[in-house]
Formats: sequence, structure tokens, C-alpha cells
Amino acid sequence: MLHDKFASLCFQTGRIDKSYPTVCGHTGPVLDIDWCPHNDQVIASGSEDCTVMVWQIPESGLTLSLTEPVVILEGHSKRVGIVAWHPTARNVLLSAGCDNAIIIWNVGTGEALINLDDMHSDMIYNVSWNRNGSLICTASKDKKVRVIDPRKQEIVAEKEKAHEGARPMRAIFLADGNVFTTGFSRMSERQLALWNPKNMQEPIALHEMDTSNGVLLPFYDPDTSIIYLCGKGDSSIRYFEITDESPYVHYLNTFSSKEPQRGMGYMPKRGLDVNKCEIARFFKLHERKCEPIIMTVPRKSDLFQDDLYPDTAGPEAALEAEEWFEGKNADPILISLKHGYIPGKNRDLKVVKKNILDSKPTANKKCDLINVPKKTADTTSVQNEAKLDEILKEIKSIKDTICNQDERISKLEQQMAKIAA
Repeated sequence: MLHDKFASLCFQTGRIDKSYPTVCGHTGPVLDIDWCPHNDQVIASGSEDCTVMVWQIPESGLTLSLTEPVVILEGHSKRVGIVAWHPTARNVLLSAGCDNAIIIWNVGTGEALINLDDMHSDMIYNVSWNRNGSLICTASKDKKVRVIDPRKQEIVAEKEKAHEGARPMRAIFLADGNVFTTGFSRMSERQLALWNPKNMQEPIALHEMDTSNGVLLPFYDPDTSIIYLCGKGDSSIRYFEITDESPYVHYLNTFSSKEPQRGMGYMPKRGLDVNKCEIARFFKLHERKCEPIIMTVPRKSDLFQDDLYPDTAGPEAALEAEEWFEGKNADPILISLKHGYIPGKNRDLKVVKKNILDSKPTANKKCDLINVPKKTADTTSVQNEAKLDEILKEIKSIKDTICNQDERISKLEQQMAKIAA
């Protein structure tokens, strides 16, 4: 167990100008976003407009508002509240909507290859991949926690009334394959529980927390086996260590602040400052600002702390999308943080869509979705189309830049004229 006392530090980064560029392509509110674990410039978003969009942010950051996504993924009939990248396979993205369907996409071709539309009878609260991305677990409004093999399209394990309360639950996979859940008791007490998917009759551990009504959002660090619980509307973050010894879920400490959190973001491990013994960084959403919260372990030595920073998942994908859809599994490729994380050159996300005229119709929708797309005969034509699209996008971007600069020059000239007068 980690016996060191955690210190917490908050800092502000200053006010952002109102005219700061944004990513704004959806026609409805954005409900969820997820940064790609294999490309630090790529982000997926799900929206009330029933679409999923994938964006590539320029390495130098946004200088103009981004309105054109790399690809639009359409397949849900209702709003999309969940998006989650596959942890080890490149360009594999999961989305879940209020149509109670889970779709798994090959972003590289813009296709929906798996559609799990008959497994949930009610709203899906959250979805979590396991360590190697072979399974997913879900928490649903019907009070069930399900463990699903998406490629076989079957439920591997299921627990009814994992938490008996009517308020929303959350379920996430841990590195050892167990499932951690948060929810409410029948008496509206907040609970956390640990489950073994091989036997979900009884939990490994079940703890009652308090009677607050904020949903507990779990953030998990697989390297140190620490779970951080952030309650919506709470002004604190509690953290626990998961071990093989009873009581299995060990309370460590609580970070407290004055203002309640409306939401919370979590920095991947390779984005932390190892020289300051930083073990977690959160981004706390307030009504009008986003506040970074840094958690550090105080150490006297300036040497690299091996126990705090075991090798962690790096940005290199272990599998290509086609390999995963064919049935292969692979654990994340680990990297050392001993000398800090030095980002490499991210390759651009290229989407090469299949020629739908080459697809043969089939009566079996389920089988058709699971089949991995074969290379079409007319590959050259598709590549040329992709290149043409790329050139047209670049021309549009250059035109937008020129237009922007013209406006800026005009404003500066007006300012100069006022000063001269």
C-alpha cells in the first residue's frame, strides 16, 4: 500500500479571451469527449445531434475555430452520450447513445463494424473497456452491470441490482479484470463495490459512503491501483487503493475545496511532472472556469521515484483496427517515465472510406457488421479521392487564414488611425 500522505495543490492559468477559437461542428450540445490514447492531437465527441465526430487539433494549437471534423460517424437514432477509444487498437472507437445501442467504429474507414443494439433495455450510464480491450462493462438504468464480449456480441457476465437505489450507477474495469462500481443503496446512501466477473452473485467488497445525492464518478490509475471518486456537486475528491487483501478497497485520503465541481477531467499519466512527484492531475469544471488540481506525494529525494511511476501505457498502439476486429488481443505497450515523457511526432489521422458500390447486400445485418472490410479493387481511386479532399481542405484553411489576417490588419490600421489622430 502507499502510506505516503498526499499533498494537493491548485493553481490558475488565467482568463481566456472570449474570441479564443473553438471546435464547433456539432449542431446540438456536445455530451461527451474523449482524447485518443494513440494520438495526442485527435479527439472524439458525441452530441445531441445523434452524431459522433472525430477531430484533429493542429500541433501548434487552434489559431482558427475548427468546424470541419476528420470524419462524421452516423449510426445512432438518438443523442450520443458516451464515446470511448479502444485502449490498445488504433482507430477503434466505441459510442453509446440514448437509443440504448453501442456501436464500435473503425475510424480509419468511417464504418460501424459492430452494433450491439439488443443488449440494453434502458439508458446506458457508462461504458468501460478492460485493460487489453477484449471486453467492455456497462452500467445501465435497469440497475444491471453487464460484462460484454463485443466481437462475439454476447453478455459474458451480468449482475441485476448491483446497487438497489434508483440514482445512476457507474462501472469500470480494473487492471486485474475485476469491476469497480459506484451507486446508491435503497436508502439513497452512496456505495462503492468490487466485483469478480467470473462470479457476480456477491461483491468482493461493498462500502457505504454517505447520503449525498451526487453521482460518484470513478477515475482509475492502473499503475498505482488508486481510484479517485469525484461526486457531481461535491467539493471533494476521495481516493482509495485497491489491493488483494481484505477489505480490498482501502481509503487513503480526501482532497477538499470550497467550491462544488460540475464535472471533472483527468490527465493521462504521461502528462504528469515526474520531477515534482505528481501522481494525478484533475481539471475541475466550475460554472465559469476550469481549475487544475495537482496531487503530489512529498518526497525528500530528487531521484526518480520508481514506486510512484512504474512503466505506464504509452501512445503506441499495440494493434491495428483490422487486427482487433479479426479477433486479436494485445496489452498496452508500456513506456518508462524515468526521463519524463517526450512526445513523438503524431501521424495525421487519415480516413479512407470504402466504395459502397463495391459492397454486396446481405440479409444478415449482425454478421455483416462484424465482418472486417476487405480491401476494394479500386484502391487507387479511393486514395486519389482522399488526397483531393485533403488538398481542398488545405485550400479552404489557407483562405480562412487570409480572411482572418485581412480582418486583423484592418483592425490594427483603425487603431493606428485613432492613435495618430
